[in-house]
Amino acid sequence: MSENCKLSQAVQESLDDYFMHLEGEPPHAVYDMVLGCVEKPLLNYIMHKVGGNQSKAAEILDINRNTLRKKLQQYKIE
Repeated sequence: MSENCKLSQAVQESLDDYFMHLEGEPPHAVYDMVLGCVEKPLLNYIMHKVGGNQSKAAEILDINRNTLRKKLQQYKIE
């Protein structure tokens, strides 16, 4: 995947905005913040595309089905 993909650019722009608006506060939990902003909509989108079929979703995402279940619970996605 290209470094110039739209998603990469969106993350870069969002991080620029985040750091610009800290107003003197130290950055905190940036990794978890970015993952949460990207992972939840990704999981929602894929689960919708496969009609809720976790096996198909795990296959598309190339992750273990148990990992998918844990992430769905984490983000309260049904």
